[in-house]
Amino acid sequence: MHYDPIKELLGKVFNRHPLLRKLFYRLLDILLLRSWHVRRALRNLGPSLPHQAMILDAGMGFGQYSWWMASHFPSWKITAADIKREQVADCNTFFSTTGISESVQAVEADLVTWNGGNSYDLILCVDVMEHIAEDRTVFSNFLKMTAEGGYLVISTPSDQGGSDVHSDGDKSFIGEHVRDGYSLEDITGKLRTAGYDEINVSYTYGNPGSLAWRLSMKYPVIMLSATKLFFILLPFYYLAVMPFVLALNCADLNGKHVKGTGLLVIARKSK
Repeated sequence: MHYDPIKELLGKVFNRHPLLRKLFYRLLDILLLRSWHVRRALRNLGPSLPHQAMILDAGMGFGQYSWWMASHFPSWKITAADIKREQVADCNTFFSTTGISESVQAVEADLVTWNGGNSYDLILCVDVMEHIAEDRTVFSNFLKMTAEGGYLVISTPSDQGGSDVHSDGDKSFIGEHVRDGYSLEDITGKLRTAGYDEINVSYTYGNPGSLAWRLSMKYPVIMLSATKLFFILLPFYYLAVMPFVLALNCADLNGKHVKGTGLLVIARKSK
């Protein structure tokens, strides 16, 4: 299944007014378990960064993480990079309309070939690496753009059922993925080869998180792909499942997982 058409449809709906886009960001923060893990990592790392930290949101997508960082750390200077020109234009319009364009600027960039020309204190890369075949090149580029003592934070599917692949015969639920997921050893080795020193990799989307993902994302996407009329029923569906999703997300965030379908990576470049 290809996810991009669904994302483009959602973008058209929520880009109609800045208030709708803010509502969309809030819904993503609630529904997407990866956002819970990423935001906690950013909160934990924030105090150790310079007051006017330079940040790269590598593969910004809808721009929700750039928006969140600008809202919670207004002194940070954020570059939001994405390969899709229309996403860049939409985000810059939204950032300008909401008065945060001095803190956040979106740029069009291919992470395989792009060098941001800056030394970033933190690079954030959420649900991007599973879309890029040349991951070693991107990791090397990230290192060049990471300041000494700076951090790289990655959220990506694991090989323990990431992309909803559980056996050799399964196909990725997301058609745009070029890999089903990383093992701890694979991504750690590639980052160490790139030059990162301190590398911490932990599983996300354990048993509770995997169930939450099915309820909050997989089943709605399947139904939206079948018929756009499901948009009418979508609010009622989420009202029914939301209490369960929130409880499962909380359990996943606060639990320790020996395996999971997602990975959260925090790597640091030595001083």
